[in-house]
Amino acid sequence: MVSPTPAPVPKAAAIAIAGLLCAGSASAAIRHTVLNRRIEAGQTLGGALSAAGIPDAQRESILGALQGVLDFRRCQIGDQFRIAFEDDQVRWIDYRQSSRDEWQVWREGNRYLAARRKIEIEKRIDTVELQIDSSLYQAALAAGEDPSLPLSISDVFAWDVDFYQDVRKGDRVRAVIEKFVSKGRMLRYGEILAASYEGKSVGRKKVFRYQLPNGEVSYFQEDGKSARKAFLRSPLKYANVTSRFGSRFHPVLKYVKDHNGVDYSAAVGTPVWAVAEGVVTRVGADNASGKHLCLRHMNSLETCYLHLSGFASGVRAGARVQQKQVIAFTGNTGMTTAPHLHFALKRGGRFINPLTQRFPRAEPVPLPLREDFAQKISPLLAGLAGHPVAGAMLAGSPQE
Repeated sequence: MVSPTPAPVPKAAAIAIAGLLCAGSASAAIRHTVLNRRIEAGQTLGGALSAAGIPDAQRESILGALQGVLDFRRCQIGDQFRIAFEDDQVRWIDYRQSSRDEWQVWREGNRYLAARRKIEIEKRIDTVELQIDSSLYQAALAAGEDPSLPLSISDVFAWDVDFYQDVRKGDRVRAVIEKFVSKGRMLRYGEILAASYEGKSVGRKKVFRYQLPNGEVSYFQEDGKSARKAFLRSPLKYANVTSRFGSRFHPVLKYVKDHNGVDYSAAVGTPVWAVAEGVVTRVGADNASGKHLCLRHMNSLETCYLHLSGFASGVRAGARVQQKQVIAFTGNTGMTTAPHLHFALKRGGRFINPLTQRFPRAEPVPLPLREDFAQKISPLLAGLAGHPVAGAMLAGSPQE
């Protein structure tokens, strides 16, 4: 016998629903009851089933059926389950932890069977529009989007937009993005296929995701030029510049001295990424710089990251790191008055201002692929213009 598929469990407090659910005089005497319950504080799944009135023998059979199907260690406060009774006999149970994690138990003859429910997941391609009032993060929340979206958007514009320095009130962002949906609810974002940024400071930027024949995926501008540059605009996804390059009054030393870098305010533990591919030349600590590390890059360029709380796994002298790889975490070590990252850039051993540098872009789309590239981004351009993207609904295979 196949278990029925009841309506989704409501989020409200547990309720009991009783009534006759079948028709016909032969079964009119059978009492059908459906109970909605949650696992409460201090309860195991077995305890919750007992509290719902399931007799001991049936409860043990149900738990036995779930053994090896559901990891009982994952059961937690707030998990929902729905029980259907025929008189005092459990007919089926649906157990739900999230929109992606559901299990079913049903009676077949004199025994119970259990299985994880197959969840149908659809992949949609939607256009998201954000208008910035204070920050990209707040704009995403105001648009009803998940807080993870700003991180993805900052990733694709990391070479051209510093989302603390460059953002102005009224700037607009559009992104054509994959969304994975189940039962009308979004589970997660997929890839950003295209994005545009219109800003008072940076002007208009557009980037498109494109896969090259060798399998490499990158972002390119509408004309085929690479969106990637040799160096990122910032060593942090989100950071506020609190002190710029040049002479300034040192708050600890109490005199004016050269400030050979840029200070970014950031909470302790914020991930720091390598602004460019390079080799680690130093990992150490001292009284002034605190925990710090330096990287050597092409063209006699070097970057240093100071006042860290710690280093990422595998980061040691001689190790090669990739652009955007997390190499350390911000801190408040050394001669500081508040948590921040001091970021310095050298060329030929001399400090230069990181905020005024202009770096070349990576290789463009090869000329033989330009026609294919133009065809691929055509529907994405329509999406950025506010029109429906061709094939906006892509049904995925049933997934668990």
